[in-house]
Amino acid sequence: MTDMTPSATPARERAAALLAPGTQLHGFTVERDEMIDELDADAYVMRHTSSGARLLYLACEDENKSFAIGFKTPPADDTGVFHILEHSVLNGSAKFPVKEPFVDLIKTSMQTFLNAMTYPDKTIYPVASTNEQDLLNLMDVYMDAVLNPAIYSKRAIFEQEGWHLELDEADAAEQASDTADDTPGLRYNGVVFNEMKGALSDPTDVLDNEIMRQLYPDTAYRFESGGNPRAIPTLTYENFLNTHARHYNLANSYIVLYGDMDADRVLAFLDDRYLSNNALAAARAFKREAGTLVENPGDPNPLELQAPVVCEYDSITMNTTPENAQVGMAYVLGHALDRKRVIAADVLFDALLGSNEAPVKKAILAAGLGGNVMSYTDAACLQPYELIVLQGAKPGVAREFRQVIEDECRRLVENGIPRDRLEAVLSSEEYALRQRDYGVADGVAITCDLLSTWLYDDDAATSALTYGPIYAELRRELDGPYFENLLRELVLESKHSALVDLIPHDADDQAEDPEAAELAALCASMSDADLKAVADNVAALRAVQEAEDTPEARATLPRLHVSDIGPARPEPALTLDTTSPLPCLKHDIPTHRLAYFMAYFDLTHVSYAELPYVSILARLMKQLGTTCRSASELDSYIGSNLGFLAFAPEVMAQPNWKLARPVMTVAAGALTEKIEHLASIPAEVWGKTVFDDIDRIREVLTQMRIGMEQGFITSGHQAALARAWSYVSPAGMVSESISGVDFYQFLRDLLDHFDERADDLVEKLRDLQARIFTSTDTVVSFTGTDEDYERFWNAAGSLGLEPRLAAAKELYVPMPQPKREAFIIPSDICYVAKAADPRAMGLAMDGSWSVAATVLSYDYLWNEIRVKGGAYGCGFRAVADRQLCFYTYRDPAIDPSIERIAGAGTWLSTFEPDPLSFEGFIVSSVASHDAPLKPYALTRRQNIEFFTKRPVNWRDELRDGMLATTPDKLRALGETISRVAEEAPLCVFGEREVIERSHAGLNAVDLLA
Repeated sequence: MTDMTPSATPARERAAALLAPGTQLHGFTVERDEMIDELDADAYVMRHTSSGARLLYLACEDENKSFAIGFKTPPADDTGVFHILEHSVLNGSAKFPVKEPFVDLIKTSMQTFLNAMTYPDKTIYPVASTNEQDLLNLMDVYMDAVLNPAIYSKRAIFEQEGWHLELDEADAAEQASDTADDTPGLRYNGVVFNEMKGALSDPTDVLDNEIMRQLYPDTAYRFESGGNPRAIPTLTYENFLNTHARHYNLANSYIVLYGDMDADRVLAFLDDRYLSNNALAAARAFKREAGTLVENPGDPNPLELQAPVVCEYDSITMNTTPENAQVGMAYVLGHALDRKRVIAADVLFDALLGSNEAPVKKAILAAGLGGNVMSYTDAACLQPYELIVLQGAKPGVAREFRQVIEDECRRLVENGIPRDRLEAVLSSEEYALRQRDYGVADGVAITCDLLSTWLYDDDAATSALTYGPIYAELRRELDGPYFENLLRELVLESKHSALVDLIPHDADDQAEDPEAAELAALCASMSDADLKAVADNVAALRAVQEAEDTPEARATLPRLHVSDIGPARPEPALTLDTTSPLPCLKHDIPTHRLAYFMAYFDLTHVSYAELPYVSILARLMKQLGTTCRSASELDSYIGSNLGFLAFAPEVMAQPNWKLARPVMTVAAGALTEKIEHLASIPAEVWGKTVFDDIDRIREVLTQMRIGMEQGFITSGHQAALARAWSYVSPAGMVSESISGVDFYQFLRDLLDHFDERADDLVEKLRDLQARIFTSTDTVVSFTGTDEDYERFWNAAGSLGLEPRLAAAKELYVPMPQPKREAFIIPSDICYVAKAADPRAMGLAMDGSWSVAATVLSYDYLWNEIRVKGGAYGCGFRAVADRQLCFYTYRDPAIDPSIERIAGAGTWLSTFEPDPLSFEGFIVSSVASHDAPLKPYALTRRQNIEFFTKRPVNWRDELRDGMLATTPDKLRALGETISRVAEEAPLCVFGEREVIERSHAGLNAVDLLA
């Protein structure tokens, strides 16, 4: 008898023996199977007979297996009900009656992905793990959460995650001191409410929302699925429950399994616990017992096609800085199921707009209408569309923007689209498809992709995955007029498009903020009894939030044990080859017939004042021509022959905290059959780039500025952490000078005085190019097979590098100093950060700090700052022995979060976890440490460990320290963490009003001026 255990037989072979079409197994009928060559997988499409649930299993040899359940959820208004449901269902369920099983899983499982996502027409709940039992545990909690959530018995969940009213005690205190009126104000609070205030501080999000309203005025896509803060408070609890009942049912569901798993076991599990008639009857009884069963709730919201419509011009205003003026031009591409057309359109627009040398983008920039152009294809909807955005738009240029686009497209249709550009995009896509680096667990990304077709047609479960033949066909289409005809149809003959102008305004010049006016009117209409009811409701909510889960409730959660972790996976060894023309870090990592090359050029010979110029030099690489090729020729040449090529300065922290080693990193990837280009193209760019195109240099620097400003708004926590780190670390100061606030202010000043400084800038860039790109102290890295390694060096030689002859300058980094800065940005929320270097504080660290970071982030800080405070995110990081930091993300307040951070150490000092919960913290911490990496990410990590002088076994020692952590060890860290919270300097990015109301002694800086 053949042994069919997972360890004995490959996943695809086991699945083929079990799931032949027509097979009925555990209530499922296998409708069809299909080989998916693009994923080295076999797809099995099934339907659960009694429940109606759809299921797709992708059998492959990936140990990082995944599960997801999704629902079709087109919104019917702007209340964000599906976004609030996404958050809320993960706050306890019938089988797992704890407050936050989602957080418990983060704290206690071996998950490699655990989250949920709300799209404009669907909601997806994916999980991933390398351990099959862990995956079953995650499935159990997620299935019960979505089908039997505690929202039916606990209204507080809706109020916490969605919205509720609070008395604004800060306003009350101010009024009491200034006037005799001590009536408090009102404010809205809630996690999703605050998250969306942050999201809609991004001008591109606001523009995109308006574009969708104009493109799809008669369908669900006209609504903001995440929720508009102006509409969220109109959502009632009753409508919230009704919406769940109508949409979160199995007939409206899509289940995806991926990876190397025991399919028989998993299907039996789903049927027995959630899909069978008995399971469905038990779920109905749970809701009836809660007293909130929604009888005959009705059908799900419809998702319909939009008849073609043209918006000639629409404008919206937004309270943001003038630099954030934007114009969007969008074209609907067709139907999601017309895969060739959608993929071809994506290729086409990438060729026309994907770089500064792409013809349409080049024409727009040459017209001088704004600072930058970006574009993207949104294929995750029933009628995909292309959005072209002019950033930093000059006033009144919207119609001219459209005219430039269409004039250039007309020229290309008549004269032909350059085939080298189309070829470059197709080659880049081929590289990406082979690399399969999605940035998350493969099964999660694939699930999101496949629902971009399956959601709209039950017969299209795999349509989004079988793209290989389409790309082959598109290559053949290069010989004919296909792409020109497509461009004519999509742009010049479009009957479905929209032009939207986003116009900034100054809030000081406007009437009272609508939300503030609404709350003031509401407050004025309320009696003392009404206000007391608000206070009582918040007190009741706080009581629910602060109540501890009972031991009985905690015992319901499935848990892994340390014994389930197993030993650490052995990693391919890193070797330093000193026999090659340059010292080479050699990685023997399987790469799917790809090769990666990196070069690290030493920057310790560059002066501190020159570091901002190094960043500019890096950004200009690839953007300018070389002595061999024009900028346009180089752009196409790189795209056709490399998967990517990137230049960036970075800082390698050193064992001595007072030292920093900056390097210029050059990274590239290529198909192994193009390995000679992996050697020649980077060398051409770093050695032969010319800096004589002053207009292009200004253009690129303007794009840099715009990109940084968008980053401050959307990722303010990262900017705040980097800035806070610079107050205590010389390495942090170097980072700030090459990529942070210091660099931004340098860049802005350079652009403000560009004409008078341009010549000096060019000379500085030429000088740095000659001094940096030499063989002196340069180390390279290669990832690929031994054969590829030999071929690479045969083609590379010395990479055109000679020893440095110029005299070294002194990299003297000033000692860091705390500044307590608060950077004002156009946003409705704040980001708070504190950072410290444990070495500067004389602290010794081991793996127990990693466990402490997990405990604090997902227990104390989560409960205090997210659950009670309403911030969207928060955390504590312990980066090995070199960085400690606290942060908040999309936070409605500053001072309460600082106060809660200050209490972290005291809380840890009294931490008394039950044994199972504590073991879960160990499991989670070690699993995160062990999470599998893609070849390029592993290469990067090993190289960084080399340059930061980590001992060979440091990761094993860190892991051993995690496993040896005890509650006593964590409690012993409490006093030290209190010291860190007190001494770590503070930095804030956020809204002016909240900053000005803070009592934290902040020095306000109007960052974007």
